[in-house]
Amino acid sequence: MTRSSEAVVTLSALDAATAALVRQSARITAASEAEVRAGFAECNSAGVSQQWQEELVLQSYLFAGFPRALNAAREWRKSQEAGAGRIGGSAERSAVPLFASRANEGYADVFDWRTRGEATCATVYGEFYEKLRGNIRELSASLDEWMIVEGYGKVLSRDGLDLGRRELCVVAACAAAGQERQLHSHLHGALNAGVAGGVVRAGLETLGGVVSGEMLERGRLLLGRIVGRG
Repeated sequence: MTRSSEAVVTLSALDAATAALVRQSARITAASEAEVRAGFAECNSAGVSQQWQEELVLQSYLFAGFPRALNAAREWRKSQEAGAGRIGGSAERSAVPLFASRANEGYADVFDWRTRGEATCATVYGEFYEKLRGNIRELSASLDEWMIVEGYGKVLSRDGLDLGRRELCVVAACAAAGQERQLHSHLHGALNAGVAGGVVRAGLETLGGVVSGEMLERGRLLLGRIVGRG
């Protein structure tokens, strides 16, 4: 269910499929259902795999909430069924395996989630990891546990989408939600997860017309400061 121990995947170019996935993360977080529907069509046209799209929908509940994640899942199912129907009709539509591969997932895996969550969170936050954990514990011990086990362990450590692309999608979600503090953290996180600085910048730019111009400019400034310090 969760990713095996592996080296961070380096992302040195923003391919069309990744760009479409990143834009769709922003739409799921803050756009209308019609825009989310159009975004899935864009993902399919760009060749985004079904697995990547599934992983994006699943992780979106962390940043957009369950209502938007459920609505996105509904629109994604429709888009996949429509695509199967164009290929060959109702038999293919009924065979589209949406989310079925994780049906046996359960909380018996909680120890694994915690262990992998700590490792993934440490990768994302790098030198700031211990400070983050201390700050969150001061706010709430429960939130610290949920962040590690639920967020970084159960969700963001899953196989199916590499951590660098996940972080680019989180950047998009934070920008769409207007969450500047978390945007700053996950711009760092994308770099720490192996995404080249130019690719992070390109990921921001691909959000033009999808997120507000104000948040896009804030993202540019934040990234400039981060890279400048490096």
